[in-house]
Amino acid sequence: MAKALTDDCRSLTHRVTTLYKTHTPSPRGQIMKKTSACFAILLLIGSSTVNADDATEKKILLLYPQADSNGDGVLSDAEESALSRLALKRYPKADRDGDGVLSDAEKQALLRVATNRAGRKPGTRGPAPANSATATTKAPSFSNVKYGEHERHVFDIWLADTTRFPKPTPLAIYIHGGGFKAGSKENLKLNEISQLLKAGISVAAINYRYVTTAPLPAAHHDARQALQFIRSKAEEWKIDKDRVAAFGGSAGAQICMWLAFTDDMADPESRNPIERESTRLTCVATHGGQTTNDIDFWRNKIGPLLGGGNKLESLSRPLGKESDPEKIRIATWGAETLEEANEIAKRCSALSIISADDPPIFMGYAMSPTAKLPGDPKKVRGWLIHHVILGIALKEKADAINVEAHLQYPGAEPKYKSQVEFFVDKLLAK
Repeated sequence: MAKALTDDCRSLTHRVTTLYKTHTPSPRGQIMKKTSACFAILLLIGSSTVNADDATEKKILLLYPQADSNGDGVLSDAEESALSRLALKRYPKADRDGDGVLSDAEKQALLRVATNRAGRKPGTRGPAPANSATATTKAPSFSNVKYGEHERHVFDIWLADTTRFPKPTPLAIYIHGGGFKAGSKENLKLNEISQLLKAGISVAAINYRYVTTAPLPAAHHDARQALQFIRSKAEEWKIDKDRVAAFGGSAGAQICMWLAFTDDMADPESRNPIERESTRLTCVATHGGQTTNDIDFWRNKIGPLLGGGNKLESLSRPLGKESDPEKIRIATWGAETLEEANEIAKRCSALSIISADDPPIFMGYAMSPTAKLPGDPKKVRGWLIHHVILGIALKEKADAINVEAHLQYPGAEPKYKSQVEFFVDKLLAK
């Protein structure tokens, strides 16, 4: 399959490059018909976190400007989604688990093929030149700003254009995923930065300590510290500290929800002015977020989806040299006993801490509630730990206490089609 995809993509890329360079003016639909299949592959960047994403998007816009259907210079979530559907239709075998949705791994497999070919001249062989997100991303206004003592206590920030937006602008803070063991602020995609800045929303992306360095909730506390630090610079950076949002996926989603649904952690009596800053958010957006760390929920709701008599413990991954699931849980949460670990985990679970005075949330998941378990055993864990059941549970709780919650998944029709659209409404509404 890999060879077939490679050959197919080589052929299509060459054809499209030729079309773009030599084609005489013709109806837009005719070009779309001839080129959409190839660039649907090139556009498989929707939920991937590899650093080649932004460079690939740049190539698409240069070679295939028709992909930017609204002509705003960036690829919106809707434009990505439309071309991704075309890719699935053109290459059904890419959907290896047959669930009707291209997972991150499936998208990355096609993305690698497309990116490798796009980075070579026709007729050449060997690896494509490395693509760096920083080569095509608008440089941050300030990069690697220190907010603490640890080497990972840094963030980047992109400030909205003050000539276009003279008043203090809202801020959206990106918190990366990676299972609390990996990931970085560089995972933030160019199109998200571009869309938010264009709307007049400044953007920050933070790093935090991994659990292999400091047990949870150290990562959560790092994010709180970064939020307070950025708020302390509001006057200098012309940020409206009363309009601040957070967004992220997986582990980052957990941290975002913890910030959103925890009571204000500001210490008005502190001698440190940064610690006196509020930690409350205006709204929050997540993707594939684990809305609870409660072990009973996972056993009762997620465990049965495993099938085949498999136990929930099979989802556990080693922490350092430790492989026993209970000991891993204790170490992860910096506890002495399993009971203490469970209690700490509960205090960091959105489903446990959300209350009626909390801000709106937009949640996105990659599978529908009726999607089948992936056929590839290697994909089962990632599919389950990001399952839409987690979002459904939080939405039900939010609805019951009148907290605004929006849930997006394949087949759903939420009010907002993307987190950017959600942010624009919540942060910029008059």
